[in-house]
Amino acid sequence: MTLLPQIQGSVLDRIGNTPMIELRKIAPAGCARILLKIESENPTGSMKDRMALEMIEAAEADGRLEPGGHVIEYTGGSTGVSLAMICAIKGYTASIITSDAFSPEKRNHMAALGADLTIIESDGGRMDEALTRNMIEAARVIAERTGGFCTDQLANPDQIKAYHKMGEEIWKQTNGEIDAFTAMTGTAACVRGNSERLHKHNPEIHCVAIEPAESPVFSEGRTGWHKIEGVGAGFVVPLWDPAAIDQISTVSTDEAMNMCRELAAREGIFAGTSTGGNVVDAIRIGMELGSGKTVVTIMCDSGVKYLSTDVYKESSKSARIWDGPVWNGKGGEWK
Repeated sequence: MTLLPQIQGSVLDRIGNTPMIELRKIAPAGCARILLKIESENPTGSMKDRMALEMIEAAEADGRLEPGGHVIEYTGGSTGVSLAMICAIKGYTASIITSDAFSPEKRNHMAALGADLTIIESDGGRMDEALTRNMIEAARVIAERTGGFCTDQLANPDQIKAYHKMGEEIWKQTNGEIDAFTAMTGTAACVRGNSERLHKHNPEIHCVAIEPAESPVFSEGRTGWHKIEGVGAGFVVPLWDPAAIDQISTVSTDEAMNMCRELAAREGIFAGTSTGGNVVDAIRIGMELGSGKTVVTIMCDSGVKYLSTDVYKESSKSARIWDGPVWNGKGGEWK
């Protein structure tokens, strides 16, 4: 059956080509225009759909992943959700290694998509180098035991192609009118890939990598723990390439979380902590550049993934129990 142009074959066809919006309320007076790439429009609500698909398709193409195969990955959650979705569609099984440091919404989402989960216990819900390395080792052991294909996201260069494509989208959406780009760093593929592509178009675009202030590995060589999910592995990751980056910035967990709440309350944008960190730095850069310039950053994923975390769990505590009239079903009257 031939599909009509407006009907697509699967949700995989909805990955990429995400919209971009201008932040009009949260940017201070005198700030450059701040544009936000809305990656929550991808099927699982995350930009990680892009890189997960690239890693799987590259492995299919060169034979590392055969039909009916098994996929293994260590993840803070979003990559695992994306891989679980792709495996469900393509007929692969998936083992995902994650941690209690990451939101239960992500774990539930992965499980709902059919992934088998292994949980690595954290030190009080904190993200640090030890947790990352423990997850990596567990993935290695499971891959060895099952004979499956480990996508190994921290060391897998196949994903960079996904972010070259994102950078191309940004260039076209802005008509080349972009002065700076900034993004938080996890695998480093996102900031690297976007920066490489934007620099290819215009070397003068100022590209900034952001890391957690509590774990400034790239800028200070110092590791620590933080609670910005999906970023800050705690060590220099294999895909990090300083040649693509013009500046390194830091954003604290508190700054990132507070900005998430501001985005929700003032812009109606419901996002996760890495997005909050991105916008904090975008505004800093925007104030340095001034009005008439343009800064682009990324809404990495949806806040739905973080409802039970410290970012949003206090939000509903001001709710009140209704003490007005209620319907008496038996008597058919209000009381």
